[in-house]
Amino acid sequence: MKLTVIIVSYNVKFYVEQCLNSLEKALEGIDSEIFIVDNHSRDGSVSYLSKRYHDINIIDSSHNLGFARANNIAYRQSSGEYVLLLNPDTFVGEDTIRKAVDFMDEHPRAGGVGVKMLNPDGTFAKESRRGLPTPMTSFYKMCGLCERFPASRIFGRYYMSYLDRDEAARIEVISGAFFLLRRSATDAVGCLDEDFFMYGEDIDLSYRLLKGGFENWYLPQPIMHYKGESTHKTSFRYVHVFYQAMLIFFRKHYSHLGFWITLPIKTAIYAKAFMALIQMTLPNIRKAIGLMDRRAMDTRYIFIGRSKMVERCTSVARRYGLTSEFRTVDTPDVAMEQNMFGKIRTDMPVCVVYDTEIFGYATMLEIMSANTNDKIKLGTYSEKTKIIITPSEIIQ
Repeated sequence: MKLTVIIVSYNVKFYVEQCLNSLEKALEGIDSEIFIVDNHSRDGSVSYLSKRYHDINIIDSSHNLGFARANNIAYRQSSGEYVLLLNPDTFVGEDTIRKAVDFMDEHPRAGGVGVKMLNPDGTFAKESRRGLPTPMTSFYKMCGLCERFPASRIFGRYYMSYLDRDEAARIEVISGAFFLLRRSATDAVGCLDEDFFMYGEDIDLSYRLLKGGFENWYLPQPIMHYKGESTHKTSFRYVHVFYQAMLIFFRKHYSHLGFWITLPIKTAIYAKAFMALIQMTLPNIRKAIGLMDRRAMDTRYIFIGRSKMVERCTSVARRYGLTSEFRTVDTPDVAMEQNMFGKIRTDMPVCVVYDTEIFGYATMLEIMSANTNDKIKLGTYSEKTKIIITPSEIIQ
């Protein structure tokens, strides 16, 4: 078996389905297997996916195992020479996985490979490549020097933002959203540390691969990452789990440092968690007392696809009272779609919804990469499922 793909799912069955639809094309010609570990979802994920995908291994957990433990369960049952840990709220370009696997074949010291992740508005996700969060690197990130001097090899090391995002490069930390692993490497250094419930385990594994003598690489092959649909980043639980993971990593790898170094770092982590809670609470307070611009809370949908898709989405838009525009096309024209962004009114957030029957996943990624307006985000419509998927909601 050449490749195993592992997806850990929690209450995101429609995003998983979209991810699987993209994998169907991306895995053509690759000897592969797919595992889905469902962390005790309450949305009927297991039943829904089992009826539609008979050749996929689905592990139905009776409770929420967390990201690391769930992945490890599937890892131990799998047999791929390479193992891809893939987030459920992603989709991949048709050639992305093939090129990543070919790269691993050509670079035997590569223990892990990450790729170019795009946000829903098409912008480059900084988490695509990162440096190890050493005490000094973390300090530069927390005090704002990383953001102020991104081209600096010293201050910008947290996101390694001095590297060309369109060139392959050796990096230190690979994102768990798309983490392609060499099995012989993880057999040598161990897989994910189950002390991490969620977040931080990818940093820890990346570090152990480097300490084991392996290389971590970034490849400019695109995927879309909706970033947090399965983890609810607006919740207090997210803040607790995320910053707790930072403390676990710090204690595991830097506890040998002196008290006068560790105390400021721990204090900074708690301070950042507190500030995150405040930033999370303010929008809810503004909304509750009526200070939110209601127009900014609405969304304009632009549906682009075949006449069959336009007809279906017109009916959905009428049913839900969506502010919508429609454009019928028979073939994708990347240049025309990219030129469209400058003509879209953005007096409110906009979601451009493409018909996946004619717009390939790589094509949509290429189109969105030209977008420079963060109010414009990508959505998809599948004739197979008749479901509209956007970064913030599912419309049926």
